[in-house]
Amino acid sequence: MAKVAFTASRVGGFKCPADKQQAFLWDATAPGLGLRTTPAGKPSYVFQALYQGKTIRITIGSPAAWTIPNAQAKARELQRQIDEGRDPRLLRRNAEAEAAIQQAGARNAAVTVNAAWNAYVTERKEHWGTRHYEDHIRIAKEGGKPAKRGTDGRGVTIAGPVYPLLSLRLTDLTPEVVEAWAVKEAKTRPTYGRLAWRCLKAFLNWCAEHPDYKAVVPANPAKTKKARQAFGKPAVKTDVLLREQLPAWFQAIRGIGNPAISAYLQIILLTGARPGEVLEMRWADVNEQWKGLTIRDKVEGERVIPLTPYVHSLLAGLPRRKAWVFSSPTAKGGRISLPRNAHVEACKTAGIDDLTLHGLRRSFKSLTEWLEIPAGVVAQIMGHKPSATAEKHYTVRPLDLLRIHHERIEAWMLEQGGVPFDRSTELGKLRAVA
Repeated sequence: MAKVAFTASRVGGFKCPADKQQAFLWDATAPGLGLRTTPAGKPSYVFQALYQGKTIRITIGSPAAWTIPNAQAKARELQRQIDEGRDPRLLRRNAEAEAAIQQAGARNAAVTVNAAWNAYVTERKEHWGTRHYEDHIRIAKEGGKPAKRGTDGRGVTIAGPVYPLLSLRLTDLTPEVVEAWAVKEAKTRPTYGRLAWRCLKAFLNWCAEHPDYKAVVPANPAKTKKARQAFGKPAVKTDVLLREQLPAWFQAIRGIGNPAISAYLQIILLTGARPGEVLEMRWADVNEQWKGLTIRDKVEGERVIPLTPYVHSLLAGLPRRKAWVFSSPTAKGGRISLPRNAHVEACKTAGIDDLTLHGLRRSFKSLTEWLEIPAGVVAQIMGHKPSATAEKHYTVRPLDLLRIHHERIEAWMLEQGGVPFDRSTELGKLRAVA
């Protein structure tokens, strides 16, 4: 191969003949250094040499980016590697891989908890129920906005428990940081903090499996003994309606001026459904032909329970404004929100203390003990997972079989509560009682 001393004019003026696919100009100064060009006029410096008896060629770069002295120095470096018995191609690949790892590490180090949290919530939203999704929004919400309610007298909203962690880098979310956060939250709002901690653990588990974050979170920093002990075990809830309290409770609830709220609270007690499940009911879930009620279940996706006569009459008395059963013409979402305050006031009127909305669900289970209803029937109506092998794999109860027991439960509760309802009257109408 003819060689010439590379100069700026020779390199800049080198062209590839139109009848050839490529052409080379070789340097007389640096061994193996050449200039390759094509008819398209895209030249590049290359290095060519023998390695283990075979010719190898490596692209160095464009003359626009590499000066002649730099290209010559690079060619000498590549020749030294060959003289030392090393493959320059393999060394380059290893260097590029290491650089990619370092770049990825730098990007990962810059990822904030907030960015990963938003990605997590967005990806998992379709797999969650409305209440679970809203919990994630609330625990990460920013505080400090003017408000009159729910501020503990501060006049501004209170930030969610997870919010202080969002500004951290994901790499800085260490077990020590999570433990200090848990101790602080447990002092002021242990129940809410415990919910946030469970959500945080699930989020970090997701990060540990996600390709974009698993290098940053190889282990879950929220799964420590100290963090768990900071919140302690949740107290066993015991709020429940007693049989002798049913008359006062029904009288107070039926006296609520808003028929949607009154019906909503009674249906929780009479079906044992979760408060959120009842709130999400749509008119499409009410099957008047086969007397069934579809409940959107957080465990199984959905379940169908009997549409009992009194519950049917309560629903028949509600206006059908929109898709929601418990609609509201003034609410932003088109339906009522959880009426905790209305229930608390009604319970005060009835002389019943500390009964929560979930306590109504607990009451359904407890009151069925008076009737000796099979536990599997009650669990299926309430949406609890079967606890025995026979229940899981061998017992299949159709809707009609559930109806026999459920209507008996409803009739007994109405009788004990002194609610005037005649099942023989036309559907949706209460019988006038003197």
